[in-house]
Amino acid sequence: MLEQYYQDFGTHVCITREQGSRFAKAVADDFNPLHDVEAKKFCVPGDLLFSVVLDKYGINEQMRFTFANMVDEGVKLGMPQGSAQFDIKDGDKCYLSVAREGANSVCKTLTNALIKNYVEFSGKAFPHVVIPLMGKQDVMINPARPMIIYESMSIHMDTLDAHAPELREGEHEFSYEGKRGKIILRFDLIENGAVIGHGEKHMLVSGIRQYCQDTVDELIRGYNEKKAALKPE
Repeated sequence: MLEQYYQDFGTHVCITREQGSRFAKAVADDFNPLHDVEAKKFCVPGDLLFSVVLDKYGINEQMRFTFANMVDEGVKLGMPQGSAQFDIKDGDKCYLSVAREGANSVCKTLTNALIKNYVEFSGKAFPHVVIPLMGKQDVMINPARPMIIYESMSIHMDTLDAHAPELREGEHEFSYEGKRGKIILRFDLIENGAVIGHGEKHMLVSGIRQYCQDTVDELIRGYNEKKAALKPE
């Protein structure tokens, strides 16, 4: 399912602006302006990097992804031979660190199901999850510069003997001090009614300000208008 969203050269992969932007909008339902083709500071969606790693290396019982730098177009993302820990780099610059433990599955059915469900969950975090979560503590992001940075994510699988697990949201968490904060989004993986795994997505937030309902309403209205205009058919 990912062939159209990156170029595979064996030892490395590359992602164009068009591929990253199309993945964000068509797969992740993510309309962050950083992923627009014409964005001045374009960056490849972190969820696409995560998906490429699963597509190339399969799924381990325990996996952790730590994001170090934003990926622009033209970056040659080295794909080292699989090991317990490795970095996705271009030269000396690291973009993503991967740590893996336990058994490994290269089942494409399982991989594609996990990618699809996680990316859809992750992509809708803003504004549908993040804004209400912060609003419970009477704060919000800066609407002029909504800086939310993808820090890390982890997955723990109780079993790899699965085919099409569904994702169920867990108990999310937000904490902050001053203008900086951290968001943890939690989820469970369900198959045949049983929990077979769980995971977390960690994000950093800056520019936190006092909550204003009118501003939130305008922010969501603008986001939904952009989504309606740019959503692929």
